[in-house]
Amino acid sequence: MTINIESLGPVRAKLGECPIWDAESRQLCFLDCRVGRIYRLDPATGQIIQTYRIPAPAGSFALNADGRFLVALKEEMALLDPVSGALEYIARIHDSHPNLRLNDGEAMPDGCFVVGTMHSLREEGQDPLGGLYRLAPDGSFERQDKGFGVTNGPCVNPLDGRLYVSDSSLQAIYSYEITPAGKLLDQRLFIKTGKYGSGPDGCCFDRLGGLWTALVRDGAIARFGPDGTLTHKIDVPVTHPASLCFGGDNLDELFVTSISDSGRLRAEGALDGAVLRIRGTGMQGFALAKTRIGMTA
Repeated sequence: MTINIESLGPVRAKLGECPIWDAESRQLCFLDCRVGRIYRLDPATGQIIQTYRIPAPAGSFALNADGRFLVALKEEMALLDPVSGALEYIARIHDSHPNLRLNDGEAMPDGCFVVGTMHSLREEGQDPLGGLYRLAPDGSFERQDKGFGVTNGPCVNPLDGRLYVSDSSLQAIYSYEITPAGKLLDQRLFIKTGKYGSGPDGCCFDRLGGLWTALVRDGAIARFGPDGTLTHKIDVPVTHPASLCFGGDNLDELFVTSISDSGRLRAEGALDGAVLRIRGTGMQGFALAKTRIGMTA
């Protein structure tokens, strides 16, 4: 396995998250959560094609099937019109706290969006507010589970149909059964990542059922096989890799976002905050689903 890693373009995000490969445009979209910007990047040139502004802090976003972006803001979900910049607020979490916000989320195969919260700077013994939520195409917004300190990496394994979710604060990844009605049941521990020097951050799956995650405090990405065994660990030239996705024409390239200043994590290396492209893993991924929020008719 010969790994090639390169940085794409001049952008240096403060908190680079949520990379999404848009197969139709052959472009990579990603989010700088701390400054409230969604970027479209052309991997062929490394240039930013478009920038969209949203209120900061933001947690994650998805491509909606009608051409809009679905965005998770601090406590609200909204649809962003990329042409006019107009935001349509559609749902919000019930809890409110200065140190609580929506964090990572992903479109599900049924057109819904699963998103979790992070509740930072909690007092010792304080249970985290928020939890794990599902936004359905009809706009209904329900909490599916609670107890997550820092939710990251929700993604569905297409081979077993289970939802995998990280809690970075516990250095753990869990999985859930998804019922036909979209409910999450049967939480199981998949892996603990503490022995690898980091909690898990963003995640994605390859076609063999391997789960890839960013080891945000170890400057590496890792792949775990379906049984939880570590099969790959790739050091990257950024201090804090944050999230990753498969992309490229054959879905065999990994795109990795990173952090230069999240407020909690800081780094000043030449590539910190950059988007990386990794070739040569020998793996292919899946095209991400699009949400269908507001498209029930």
